[in-house]
Amino acid sequence: MQNQPYYRPLRESDFYADKRSERPLIQGTVARGHLNADTYFYTGKIGSNDGDYMPFPLTPEVMARGQQRFNIYCAPCHSELGDGNGMIVQRGYKRPPSYHIDRLRRAPLGYFFDVMTNGFGAMPDYAEQVTPADRWAIAAYIRALQLSQHASASGVPAGQQIASTPPPGVIVTPPYDTQGATTAASTPHSDKAAAATGGEKKQ
Repeated sequence: MQNQPYYRPLRESDFYADKRSERPLIQGTVARGHLNADTYFYTGKIGSNDGDYMPFPLTPEVMARGQQRFNIYCAPCHSELGDGNGMIVQRGYKRPPSYHIDRLRRAPLGYFFDVMTNGFGAMPDYAEQVTPADRWAIAAYIRALQLSQHASASGVPAGQQIASTPPPGVIVTPPYDTQGATTAASTPHSDKAAAATGGEKKQ
């Protein structure tokens, strides 16, 4: 078992008539786990057009999963609001378009799935990092983000009010200023600070 013979990739073989050690796949065979029979689920397209429906029921659990995956993989560039001002963009990476522009608000769900699968422009594909089901969950969450930023009073059920201020006891903190923020390690040592704490300036 330790010293069994084997062919190195693409090495010539005298065993086969065509001299190829790498054998061609038998026509019609599919690798285990890669049948992908549901074309819409794996591509987000109906023919050559992007579809605009979820391929499975949309539940609170799916939305929660979409939010979690979005915050992990998408928010660094797109931000948690989807406005394209994520942390990586603030550090110099090319800014993606906001999800809240008219073009993307009108885009079907399959469009977002396709972009996550194949990439677009400066955005790489995330097919390896994010499973198809999670890509659909993210697409649904993106649509929820869009609706949250463009809600109207007419869409609120009768008898309910739109909250204009946070509930009692809830404090909304201002955005964290990452550009002007300093830490104890990055702040130069001050003689006045040393004197205030009883320290001495070292020569």
